[in-house]
Amino acid sequence: MNARPYQICSRCVMDTSDPDITFDEQGVCSHCRSYDAMVRSTVERASRGERQAELEAVVARMREAGKGRDYDCIMGLSGGVDSSYVAYTAARMGLRPLAVHFDSGWNSELAVNNIENIVKKLGIDLHTHVVDWEEMRDLQLAFFKASVANCDTPTDHAFPAVLYREAARHGIKYILSGTNYATEFILPPAWGYSSSDKRQLMDISRRFGTMRLREYPTIGFFAQYVWYPYVRGIKTVRLLNYIPYNKDEAKKTIAAELGWRDYGGKHYESVFTRFFQGYYLPVKFGYDKRRAHLASLINSGQMTREAALAELAHPTYDAALQQQDKEFVAKKLGVRPQDLDAIFAQPNRHYSDYRSNDWLLRTALKVKRAVAGV
Repeated sequence: MNARPYQICSRCVMDTSDPDITFDEQGVCSHCRSYDAMVRSTVERASRGERQAELEAVVARMREAGKGRDYDCIMGLSGGVDSSYVAYTAARMGLRPLAVHFDSGWNSELAVNNIENIVKKLGIDLHTHVVDWEEMRDLQLAFFKASVANCDTPTDHAFPAVLYREAARHGIKYILSGTNYATEFILPPAWGYSSSDKRQLMDISRRFGTMRLREYPTIGFFAQYVWYPYVRGIKTVRLLNYIPYNKDEAKKTIAAELGWRDYGGKHYESVFTRFFQGYYLPVKFGYDKRRAHLASLINSGQMTREAALAELAHPTYDAALQQQDKEFVAKKLGVRPQDLDAIFAQPNRHYSDYRSNDWLLRTALKVKRAVAGV
């Protein structure tokens, strides 16, 4: 069988490194067409300030739900651009958020400083959940050994689990999320798999791990999609979808107002995530997640295609720092760098090679999009 010829979208920078991508007669990719069909009008209305009334109504409901309580809402704070700007925006609107940070053991010193500055300058409370390191180390090494693409699942799964638990403990009815359409709508499903699938996480842990997960925070399908949102009435608000959200302007604002400092890449506040996105995915799978992020920025009018191509011409990050990160990751995981290389050299596996709740998650996503109208 002939290999698929290389092609890149004529509008954005997504290409055939996504095995499921398709192109129309004009060379526009399926991701751009999905953006047009599902979220473009929402993003453009927000950029023109036309969702302000909707936002004010949501904020009023949060304030009402928070009466007599310490907090109106809760939010995850990683120290990245999106969550930092959510904290800044919430505080400016007079909300009283409880910030929650999941310390996975991989925070850069800069991330710690950014988080400290944010909560101090905004005057908001911070709850930090420190993971059991031995369990986290074992789980992350298990995901590497499983040879799947999404090896950042151990962090991405635990964060919402901790958020929901803290929300329920404090009687908080609203979670503020930094997830947004303007800068991160485009992400090929083929490049990874949902981090919310507890069934897959536990299967990989059992197959490749060496210990039971006793303290590591998990959240199952029923809890995340039924119990917390419908029985406990905890709703998630994607705050950045209501406002004119421009990534560069957001960076300038939080730098000036909160003393925030840049990490040099999306989600690079975590050393592990920097290594995972900047080395593991491109080298082992040929996936450069910068393409997806830049494609979203192009479609939302925040970047030109030419500027995105110029950025992609540069390495994901400095080669010397990559090697330093590899040695650091290996040491923290309790293996030698050559052992890590041997693990990475194993044949790539697809998430479907392991147990999952894929069909349940796909159905839940369709229902959520139908309810949200996107």
